[in-house]
Amino acid sequence: MAGTSPSIVEALAAGPVVLDGGLSNQLEAAGHDLSDALWSARLLAEDPEAVVDAHLAYYKAGAQVAITASYQATFEGFARRGTGAARAAELMARSVELARAAAGQAEAVGVRGPLYVAASAGPYGAMLADGSEYRGRYGLSVDALERFHRPRLEVLAAAGPDVLALETVPDAEEGRALLRAVRGLGVPAYLSYSVAGDRTRAGQPLAEAFAPAAEADEVIAVGVNCCAPGDADRAVRLAAQITGKPVVVYPNSGERWDAGARAWCGSPAFTADRVAAWAAAGARLIGGCCRVGPDAIAELAAVLGR
Repeated sequence: MAGTSPSIVEALAAGPVVLDGGLSNQLEAAGHDLSDALWSARLLAEDPEAVVDAHLAYYKAGAQVAITASYQATFEGFARRGTGAARAAELMARSVELARAAAGQAEAVGVRGPLYVAASAGPYGAMLADGSEYRGRYGLSVDALERFHRPRLEVLAAAGPDVLALETVPDAEEGRALLRAVRGLGVPAYLSYSVAGDRTRAGQPLAEAFAPAAEADEVIAVGVNCCAPGDADRAVRLAAQITGKPVVVYPNSGERWDAGARAWCGSPAFTADRVAAWAAAGARLIGGCCRVGPDAIAELAAVLGR
């Protein structure tokens, strides 16, 4: 942030920082159809003001960090829609600009800052839009995955976010690729895995997945997102133990995504009850992911004194 505002690294050192909730569910609640393969990234071109409004709702609810609408924004994904590389890069950068605009609007109406922007970079499987982001094991080498991620991370970093959100990573191999891809970009990053039980979605032990981040200077937090709330409990403790770094945690509502039907099923189970325990175990970036809306973030923020 400009001026004398503390950096996000300094904010984490001072105590827990509140992340936002699910961007897609907030956009859907406003009446937007996100069934497209580009998901929320489609609105970067078609309705950018809707993205600003969604971020603003979370800032007003007490979130200190907005995660951008770039999760599914890749050069390859845009190319399939006939969007050239230059325009794709412009839209990725716009995702950061829109979140920053929402922060400005929030502060203008009295929301206490500083407010931060996390530029989302989803896994390789998100680009495929076939559910493989929840399985990993794409059959690609670490080198190939690094080559996929690096160009868009360069674009996102150049747009000036406070942190890069390497999120919903299903596979320890892809985690290693991302750690390599963020080197030298000049922007801190957090690495967050999607998990099932005590393993990555690809089946590797979480201790194995977390360990390389301990030596990555660019990485300011490590943890999990897009998982069942119950799976986050042990993961927070383990991430802190293995890496010695602040932990990021933002689970889903507890409902389950059916990739074939492209719909959520089951009942929500996300509550703010676990938040104090996560913070006590080392969590410093705490929020919600899919199907967690502003009301839940407001409750979470209240627990954390926001």
